[in-house]
Amino acid sequence: MSFIVTKRQNTPYLSRTLRFPADLYQQLKDAAVEHHISVSSLVAQCCEFALQNLEESSHSKSSS
Repeated sequence: MSFIVTKRQNTPYLSRTLRFPADLYQQLKDAAVEHHISVSSLVAQCCEFALQNLEESSHSKSSS
């Protein structure tokens, strides 16, 4: 499954402080500029994609 960056209109956000390694933040910033979106929007989309594609751990699978 591929990750596709999209522009979003009027999405409400909560303000939170997150820390990133400097090199990761630079990559996020560069990607946001390339796609004409904010870093916050990109991070939110990355997190949504990761959560939607998160595989259950083997421990969770055996508990069900």
